[in-house]
Amino acid sequence: MNIKILGPGCKNCTKLMANTEAAVKELNIEATLEKVEDYAEIARLGVLKTPGLVIDDEVVSQGKVIAAKSIKQLISDRA
Repeated sequence: MNIKILGPGCKNCTKLMANTEAAVKELNIEATLEKVEDYAEIARLGVLKTPGLVIDDEVVSQGKVIAAKSIKQLISDRA
């Protein structure tokens, strides 16, 4: 599973990364976490508001910090 956190590195992006790491750890799954800060790449993925969350090339959230519990559900839905 490939998970990307999209954003320039602001506190919301950092929080989303921490929540995503916690969700992956709690689910005990193998996943590659990637931080994408390049605006051209973020735009290419269709995200207009950061932070964004992409799971296996599907944008599942943008413009908000979602909780680890919600991220776990999004991951489980795609497993």
